[in-house]
Amino acid sequence: MKKLADRLLHRFTNHETALNAGHHCSEGTDQGTSGLSHRKDHRMSSHGVHLHVHDRYVVMDNGILQVTLSKPGGIITGIKYNGIDNVLEVRNKETNRGYWDLHWNEPGGKGIFDVISGVTFRVIVETEEQVEISFLRTWDPSLEGKYIPLNIDKRFIMLRGSSGVYSYGIYEHLKDWPGFELGETRIAFKLRKDKFHYMAVADDRKRIMPFPDDLCKGRCQTLDYQEASLLTAPCDPRLQGEVDDKYQYSCENKDLRVHGWISFDPPVGFWQITPSNEFRSGGPLKQNLTSHVGPTTLAVFHSTHYAGKTMMPRFEHGEPWKKVYGPVFIYLNSTANGDDPLCLWDDAKIKMMAEVERWPYSFVASDDYPKSEERGTARGRLLIRDRFINNDLISARGAYVGLAPPGDSGSWQIECKGYQFWAIADEAGYFSIGNVRPGDYNLYAWVPGFIGDYQNGTTVTVTSGKLVLSNFTGSCISAKF
Repeated sequence: MKKLADRLLHRFTNHETALNAGHHCSEGTDQGTSGLSHRKDHRMSSHGVHLHVHDRYVVMDNGILQVTLSKPGGIITGIKYNGIDNVLEVRNKETNRGYWDLHWNEPGGKGIFDVISGVTFRVIVETEEQVEISFLRTWDPSLEGKYIPLNIDKRFIMLRGSSGVYSYGIYEHLKDWPGFELGETRIAFKLRKDKFHYMAVADDRKRIMPFPDDLCKGRCQTLDYQEASLLTAPCDPRLQGEVDDKYQYSCENKDLRVHGWISFDPPVGFWQITPSNEFRSGGPLKQNLTSHVGPTTLAVFHSTHYAGKTMMPRFEHGEPWKKVYGPVFIYLNSTANGDDPLCLWDDAKIKMMAEVERWPYSFVASDDYPKSEERGTARGRLLIRDRFINNDLISARGAYVGLAPPGDSGSWQIECKGYQFWAIADEAGYFSIGNVRPGDYNLYAWVPGFIGDYQNGTTVTVTSGKLVLSNFTGSCISAKF
């Protein structure tokens, strides 16, 4: 692995530019993420979080990294970290570096792509421990047909000593507003082409990636659909004959917790961490895009990929709706020269697990995001009857058991408007679903290796701080593979 990193470092030295000459920034990483040898400026480890508000920009700085956003748009124009003045692609327009976007249409209308730009900037929290800022875009009838009829509040949070930044969004449709359909919403980051060349999505899907130029005419052959390209004359001859396709890096939600990119000079990682799936559409088996040639990293909250219009929610006139997407965590890490840069992936996985343990976060300021003590827990046991085994009830060991909005059997797979919460049953079929937002749900389940879907039509009402206990039986799981 070390030899591979050395070879990559030699390869990419020729692609360096003078953009970073003479620029240095503080270095560091979160405490306690791994035993990786990180460079740290101990003077900066006690550095509080500072917010600098200018006419056109806002800068959050905690001594480890600096994040610059447009004002009042809330587009991330720069992230300064570990000697790199900007890890985002400086050759792109400022609106095409780090941004929230969506794809929507009026009922029966054409699709509209929208990079979400705020119109009002507010400081929500400003202390040395934490800064939270808001970029709000409100809707009114004069905007009908131009913008999606939603109030959208984009939030960004930086904490003391944290090597990253959190982001979440609050989407709200008021009762008297017109209807619409939502095809996709996400956060996108476009990283430096001259820096980030190694991508990791999973332990068995991490590799040197083609350059963006490799997907241009003369260097590739477009296959049956435009996203798939046969590399015929790539910049790196070792990639000749390979096929690149952004869909081959997709993951099911249940496995999509961390992914990103590594730069070898300097050794820096850029990672997108999703600590919870509660806000993602389609439940644990829905596939979503991750990272791909660009270098691009995505945090996809909702999309119609792999499902089409069945995954496109339609909001009617007179239908109130509010949903919080996120928070997700953008994590940057580094290692000293001489250490293996590929170990940054291992550190990112450890950091991901730490973020999962912290969920739900205690520091989020919005009342629309319930804290741990404001959530509930559902516990019980799932027993099933399989006529191919016997007529007795058996424990649903290894079953995926979840709470999702009330519906029909399997409806959780196309559910887009609410929240979902899932757990895996133990050997005896017992399950515990924690940190559930207050609300009314149905209980759904399936058992790997068995055909069928279980749904209990009884409404499960979860209230703040309460424990729901019940046993469930099902017979719709009727055959074994």
